[in-house]
Amino acid sequence: IQALSIHGRTRSQMYKGDADWTLIGEIKNNPRINIPIFGNGDVSSPEKAKEMRERYGVDGVMIGRASIGYPWIFNEIKHFLKTGTHLAPPTISDRVNVCKQHLDFSVKWKSNHAGIVEMRRHYTNYFKGLPNFKEHRLKLVTTYSYEEIISILDEVQKQYSEIEAI
Repeated sequence: IQALSIHGRTRSQMYKGDADWTLIGEIKNNPRINIPIFGNGDVSSPEKAKEMRERYGVDGVMIGRASIGYPWIFNEIKHFLKTGTHLAPPTISDRVNVCKQHLDFSVKWKSNHAGIVEMRRHYTNYFKGLPNFKEHRLKLVTTYSYEEIISILDEVQKQYSEIEAI
């Protein structure tokens, strides 16, 4: 084994409760363990990533649910760990463009139908915090037309273009 990633939540917990990082820290700090240890669970911000690295001594952190619909978290954490400062949040254009790219990849990888259906779980996270987004979300999760989804995303970009970031 070259490295080990440990999740601080049991299978029976699923998504409930807090991840237990004490066990991850104990494994990392065991003198018999001589490989990189990565911790996972509840890492949802740059501050949380830094806290987990410092408190438990892990070599790195794994990001799970916090990246769903928000892939910028990886660069945000990397930048914060390096500089102690935050990057500017993604703009509406950034969010729409990455969402479209994600849709394209999903459709190419799965199929038109399966890719469109799979993407439905991501729209809420891509546009979390946008006021009055519900109408757009309902359209996005009920259509089976790729072209209509692109049109809705273009509409979102146009409607919310004045908002710098959310």
